[in-house]
Amino acid sequence: MIHIGIDTGRSTGFAVWDRSNFIELDTRPLHRALFDVRDYAQCFGADMVTVYIEDARLRTWIPREKSLAEFKGRAQGAGSVKRDASIWEEFCEDCGIRLVKVPPKYNTTKLSAEAFARITGYKGRTSEHARDAAMLVFGK
Repeated sequence: MIHIGIDTGRSTGFAVWDRSNFIELDTRPLHRALFDVRDYAQCFGADMVTVYIEDARLRTWIPREKSLAEFKGRAQGAGSVKRDASIWEEFCEDCGIRLVKVPPKYNTTKLSAEAFARITGYKGRTSEHARDAAMLVFGK
């Protein structure tokens, strides 16, 4: 079984987990991530691939901003992330790939590289987005 974690946003975190290790762990543009998920589904079979996304549409609380500029930035980013979640949902449905939507409060995010290495044992370079995607699938 192939588990693919997607951290939506301007830079898409992409993590592929297979039983006991990461096959891929990096950041890429949305369109490349879509192509790569399709390639995994074609290679292993759509029924052998599960995509996990952190879905901001499932957020039940709204953080408070300290300024109008912070509010505008968060609102714009939230809209983009929600749109990406919709794209992933439609894409996976069209391709027959299982999709698991994870509420933000159920994912471990914003880990430092050191904490991530300590928890997962992964020693390679990672971005914050890749680590967030990885935590969606680590240990599946």
